[in-house]
Amino acid sequence: MSVSLARVSCHGVRLAPPRICRRTVLNIRHNSNTAVSEAEQQNLSWPEYLDIRKSKRKWETAATIPACILGFVGGLAYFGSLESDATKPIMGIDPLFFYGGCTVSCMGLGYLIGPTIGAAGWRMTHRRAMNLIEAKDREFHQHIVKNRVDPTAQSATNPVPDFYGEKIGSLHQYRQWLRDQARFRRKARFAEE
Repeated sequence: MSVSLARVSCHGVRLAPPRICRRTVLNIRHNSNTAVSEAEQQNLSWPEYLDIRKSKRKWETAATIPACILGFVGGLAYFGSLESDATKPIMGIDPLFFYGGCTVSCMGLGYLIGPTIGAAGWRMTHRRAMNLIEAKDREFHQHIVKNRVDPTAQSATNPVPDFYGEKIGSLHQYRQWLRDQARFRRKARFAEE
């Protein structure tokens, strides 16, 4: 810390640079030691991170099921209460089929919104560790991008295996993902020759 460049304040009184308050110096030293120890303590290992990732996926799935059910029940309640005339088609479709399709669409909307609700709930319960998790997410994404295969070589008989690595939940599954990527590369390379 360059003392000559800034004035130091102690108890609300501005002091000249040579007269540094002892309490301020102690706080600076204490904060620098604490930052190092916190950084050492707060490193997520890969198994811990993958367990956290798996729990997030479970939260998303657990929230999707009730969201689907609520969407279906809400659509059924709304579209079931509408009066319809069977002789007047809606957009050329029988009203019973149209309202049935709208009810199923409400369930699909619940299916799309459910993971978002689950992820938001999960983030609220894991607020303290979010910086660590997001840093590990970025590092994990870099590993995935570096090791995944080129999708332009896929075909109906040789589809790309889990391109985004969404199903990886443990080190064993990550190693299996790497083997699947290598198998895809070999098939794609030998198919060209």
